[in-house]
Amino acid sequence: MGKMKRILPGFILCLLIAIISQVLSFIIPVGAATFSILIGLMIGNTFGVKSNYQIGRKFAESTLLEVSIFLLGATVSVQMIHLLGFKGLLMIVIQMTLVLIFTIWIGKKLGFGINFSYLMASGNAVCGSSAIGATAPAIHATQEEKGLAVTIVNLMGTVLMFILPLIAAVLYHSETLPTAALLGSTLQSVGQVVASGSLVNDDVKNYATIFKLIRVIFLVAVVIILSNSKRKTMTDHTNEKLKVKFPWYVIGFAALCVLYSIGVLPSWLSNVSNQSSHLLEIIALAAIGLNVNIKYILQQGKKLSLYALLIVGFQILVAIMFIQVWY
Repeated sequence: MGKMKRILPGFILCLLIAIISQVLSFIIPVGAATFSILIGLMIGNTFGVKSNYQIGRKFAESTLLEVSIFLLGATVSVQMIHLLGFKGLLMIVIQMTLVLIFTIWIGKKLGFGINFSYLMASGNAVCGSSAIGATAPAIHATQEEKGLAVTIVNLMGTVLMFILPLIAAVLYHSETLPTAALLGSTLQSVGQVVASGSLVNDDVKNYATIFKLIRVIFLVAVVIILSNSKRKTMTDHTNEKLKVKFPWYVIGFAALCVLYSIGVLPSWLSNVSNQSSHLLEIIALAAIGLNVNIKYILQQGKKLSLYALLIVGFQILVAIMFIQVWY
């Protein structure tokens, strides 16, 4: 009971930010997740977060994000692969692989730490905040690294939400499959895909979401690859071997995905899980935003902006290349 009282102030603050963000998303088609992290960021850097709010903020940032990722597993099914066919699956796998390799490589070239580069890679290749939240403990990333990665990835996705439909209109005249492939294989979060697809039409939104959810299916594989890669890096440079910490919620995500795929979980439960996961993610992003230090971001300056721009440009170019060849 005493611990709950300590959690409540910070949790209520994050919940209020999430509610405001949800309301704003109905008025402005940007997405509640983006509003949540930006409002949290403004409050945290303008007024600061008092010590009695920190316990609840940390609870929202860690535990609620973990549960959100876990519940997301009940919304994806391996049967979705059949809807896009072999070409669609191959496009996604190759593009994700190239984005992972490029993001890590260019991050090292620009002088960013390995943890931050890995978080940016998973966030851009898979599913934004959820992928970063799943990868962070597996590679022993700090809260500052996670917060910075989540902020940058969400800002990148917000800009792309509006730019990609325009690119698709010019290149593909908003044809359903090419446009859906561009949006679903490039945008960082499921919410951004839905919002961006809605700016075109319902068919594009639905197919783009399928492309995106197939990327989410590979979340577990990406976490395993990055955690093993980090372990090898640490082994090469230190005598002490890094113990891989594989998060419970990633295992739970995979388990729910399997259960949903074989029909054990009913569709109504999947819908409830989807809504719950979305709400918890928005609350968690508010908590992350409250902890982001704008001064630190500004210190990174042009280098961080260049990093984000190069990743975005690479993702778009690779997607266009595959769409040109296959669609």
